[in-house]
Amino acid sequence: MKQDKKKILAVVDDLLFTVKIMDAAKRAGLVAEFLKSEKDLLDKAKEQPLLIILDLNANSVNTLKLIELLKGNGEFKGISLIAFLSHVQGELKMKAQEAGANMVMARSAFSQNLQQILKRHAGVI
Repeated sequence: MKQDKKKILAVVDDLLFTVKIMDAAKRAGLVAEFLKSEKDLLDKAKEQPLLIILDLNANSVNTLKLIELLKGNGEFKGISLIAFLSHVQGELKMKAQEAGANMVMARSAFSQNLQQILKRHAGVI
């Protein structure tokens, strides 16, 4: 299945980040789809989105298990996965990197660099 160059998937509970991601995606010419369950994300990942954004503090999913499921499946290996978390959660950051996340960032850095991250993935920059 070919990659959907215009779609990003996100698992984010925080409404503020949902709005930021939606706005940044729109400005980068992308469509953001927000999901609330592991099953929904894994089903949608079959469409080969450009990027998956994961809030490591999301309560709706087991984030580390989800990273392992995505990165352990050859079908999804080519999808970039960016995770973000509180800057004080060093152990969780390490676990997410070990599980296979392509990039793990502090919430503040993610928020500050979101537009550039999306533009880079969209090939706009």
